[in-house]
Amino acid sequence: MSIRVRFIVVIGVLSLVASLALAYSSYKFSVKNAMEDAKTQGAIVFNMIDSSRLYFKHSQRPLVAELVEEDRFYPEIMSGFVMTRGVWEIFEKRFPGYKFKQATIDPLYLPNKADGDELKLIKMFGENKATKNSEGIMTKNGQRFYYFARPIAVTEGCLRCHGTPEEAPKDQVEIYGTETGYDWRKGEIVSTSIVYVPLQRAMTAAKKSATSLFVMGAAGIIVLMGVIWYFLSSGVVTPLAKLQRKTTQISLGKELDEDIGVSSKDEIGDLAKAIDRLRISTAKLLERCAGK
Repeated sequence: MSIRVRFIVVIGVLSLVASLALAYSSYKFSVKNAMEDAKTQGAIVFNMIDSSRLYFKHSQRPLVAELVEEDRFYPEIMSGFVMTRGVWEIFEKRFPGYKFKQATIDPLYLPNKADGDELKLIKMFGENKATKNSEGIMTKNGQRFYYFARPIAVTEGCLRCHGTPEEAPKDQVEIYGTETGYDWRKGEIVSTSIVYVPLQRAMTAAKKSATSLFVMGAAGIIVLMGVIWYFLSSGVVTPLAKLQRKTTQISLGKELDEDIGVSSKDEIGDLAKAIDRLRISTAKLLERCAGK
């Protein structure tokens, strides 16, 4: 393998490794930024929903309770869960992809039934009462989400609807039945409000960015190797080949009256001058020998 080829191979391998490292670093950096953005978005969306729920709980529901008969139940104006769900349905139309769920162990509204991952969260909140929230990455139906969750503890007010079917408003029993959503106990963690922020788009963008960076790096490597190949050929390999041929001819006593023909002002030029001096010395030596 020639020096030129070996040099190009070394440069190519090192450049390829550098491009891969740069692309990987770019991907990791983009993913980190995506996680930070998702975390911020999740906290903002969650607090918006939670603020709506708290306003309803402390300001609206007490007034509604004074105006509505004790046994009557209008979910849209009396249930914090229903109110929150309604707010989210409007939000989701404007920002598709985001998800919100009031995941509950034993809900009145069956779509709120907690799945396996959500049950683990509720259990964790129940075992660690000091934990106020949880966040991280969760996969749902093959899609990755950044989730932000807070526990919901049963209060005295919750027991009006979730105590026993006999004590619950009649309208509620007619709407939801008596099979689920009852026998809650004050202080228990039975549910978690959880916001899911989609990560697929951000992850795809991170991969595209890393791929584009690698492709540009690879293209740059090809151009660089082409330039190096050209300059090695014109500035090193061709002059060396010429010097090698001239040196061979001189060693055979030929072309002693011809100039070396390499005049570059670098190390190769210095080598050419040295060989040219050798040519002159050889020519003089042969002349002396011939004179004898």
